[in-house]
Amino acid sequence: MIETRLLVYFLAVARELNITKAAESLFLSQSTLSKQMQELERQLGKQLFLRGGRRLTLTDDGVYLRDRAQEIVTIMEQTENALAGENKSLNGDLTIGCGETIAMDVIGGMMADFQRQHPDVKLHTFSGDADAVRERIDKGLCDMGLLLGPMRQERYDYLNIYTKDIYGLLMRDDDPLAAQDEINIDQLKSLPIILADQTFYGHQDLDWFGCDESVLQVVATYNLIYNATFLVEHGVGYALTLAGLVNTAGRPLAFRPITPELSLDLYIVTKKYQTLSPAARAFHDQLKAYSRQKAEKNDDLDA
Repeated sequence: MIETRLLVYFLAVARELNITKAAESLFLSQSTLSKQMQELERQLGKQLFLRGGRRLTLTDDGVYLRDRAQEIVTIMEQTENALAGENKSLNGDLTIGCGETIAMDVIGGMMADFQRQHPDVKLHTFSGDADAVRERIDKGLCDMGLLLGPMRQERYDYLNIYTKDIYGLLMRDDDPLAAQDEINIDQLKSLPIILADQTFYGHQDLDWFGCDESVLQVVATYNLIYNATFLVEHGVGYALTLAGLVNTAGRPLAFRPITPELSLDLYIVTKKYQTLSPAARAFHDQLKAYSRQKAEKNDDLDA
């Protein structure tokens, strides 16, 4: 019979597709983990990985075992939790990474409700751009992240929360463009642009709104918008940013939306095949319920 420990090790390798990264996540040496995977293949009499270069590839048998192993490990964890006491209050930590988005208001409200239900759970947030949040999810430092989509990263699971962020242009309030109600997307090509310095998953450069970085005059970049607002104030350029992030009251700034509308949906992102902690799993279940309700409401509106 295969030890559960080997299945946990295998799932880490299947997730990372790299022995070194998987070993780091398990706090094992690379050689130890390699030997454990060889032992697992020996016990099963099957090749689970195609080895070549830095990246591993799962064989068909490896894919099958990955799916079954995840089910087995999850059931065992649920059984252990149940035996530890069904009425035991939920505790531990819940950490959510997020980019700059007003959708965090929705998630923040849900976190507050969750903490009222489970007062022994400590809540943590990490703010950063998409790359920083994804890195922390990969390392297990964040249970999940709130990120812009669409995304096509096979190593993650995505939960659409049916909320979107709308882009616009931040400028000085005495700029001639501030007299316009909206900024046409073609106008961006002739302006000095201050651009978010992050990777939008599934997109190449800026082709996600019919343009690419090569035709824009990018004069500066930022990872969080707050400091970039001072560059705008001092006339360095126009910042492409999300609606609702910058409070222009009392500052010589103006925000104008872009036309046609430039918007992206938001997703809760988790690492594929990762076993969430009881607290994170409970919160993720609430997020899934919220997503279903929003989807049903949207269906009713479309009917």
